[in-house]
Amino acid sequence: MNVLVTGGAGYIGSHTVQELLRSKHHVVVYDNFLRGHAEAIPKDVPAVGASIHNKDLLAMTMRAFQIDAVVHFAAESIVSESMIQPSSCYHTNVAGTLALLDVMKACGVCKIVFSSTAAVYGDPAVWPITEDMALAPTNVYGQTKWVVERMLADFSRAYRHKYVSLRYFNAAGASKDGSIGEDHRQETHLIPLVLQTALGDREFIEIFGADYPTPDGTCIRDYIHVDDLARAHVLALDHLEAGGSSRAYNLGSESGFSVREIVRKAKQITKVDFDVHESPRRAGDPAVLIASSTRIKDELGWKPLCSDLNTIITTAWRWHKNHPNGFGQKQEVSQLRASS
Repeated sequence: MNVLVTGGAGYIGSHTVQELLRSKHHVVVYDNFLRGHAEAIPKDVPAVGASIHNKDLLAMTMRAFQIDAVVHFAAESIVSESMIQPSSCYHTNVAGTLALLDVMKACGVCKIVFSSTAAVYGDPAVWPITEDMALAPTNVYGQTKWVVERMLADFSRAYRHKYVSLRYFNAAGASKDGSIGEDHRQETHLIPLVLQTALGDREFIEIFGADYPTPDGTCIRDYIHVDDLARAHVLALDHLEAGGSSRAYNLGSESGFSVREIVRKAKQITKVDFDVHESPRRAGDPAVLIASSTRIKDELGWKPLCSDLNTIITTAWRWHKNHPNGFGQKQEVSQLRASS
């Protein structure tokens, strides 16, 4: 298939591009490069640097490359920013996706795999979270993803589009060959923060809350290796290509890891005894967030192959140690130009 990957220069998007190529799909990346990295894209993959709000250029790209399906990652995903600047989050995540869906409809592209989030469930009372639980997001980021899922359902009903929404919490790790990894301009994720501390880029790692009702008192979260997430996106795409129905799937470890487990394993792997400070809980942090992935295992045959904590942190450490400044010199990105 000819697949357009929006946000394909980002962390999960770039790993999915690699997995799509391994699966013999033809890939085109569409990214504004405000958060993504051009050097994360293989040099032989066409890349269009533009906003998904640019409907003319989107349409030109889809027609020029005869796109069959879209894998949609382009989004603002920092929860704290979404609460401070909800307008920006809605503009990118909701209005941007609407622009994308309108162009897909105009170009006759009717299959999309959507990178959603388990944040659409909010703070459920029981876990692991299953797909039939109520959707009740507690932050703007989760709310925008929930709105997009409703849009996808409406487009599916009205225009016969087919979609798969993949809901997950924490992507982690790096490619096993060490070629790409996690490099955010504003880092908020625990594992890279811990590894930056091991590298000496931070004085200490901060644990927010050590008095939760969990075995070691710290929050427990789902972590899935980014390569396992990438494979799930390709399986979802293959499901749609085979005529499968529109579905939502969780991707989860079904067990989770605590903050202390992450810190302890990082110290073991890096062999650095970095400083750890304990601070009060942050408002709104649930004790446990774990998602079930039974449905996607049963229906699509997905199975996490490298989401054990040792592999996650070992691959992430290799990436951060070999790329202390993240990605290097920017490579040139070819752009298609919309006609005036």
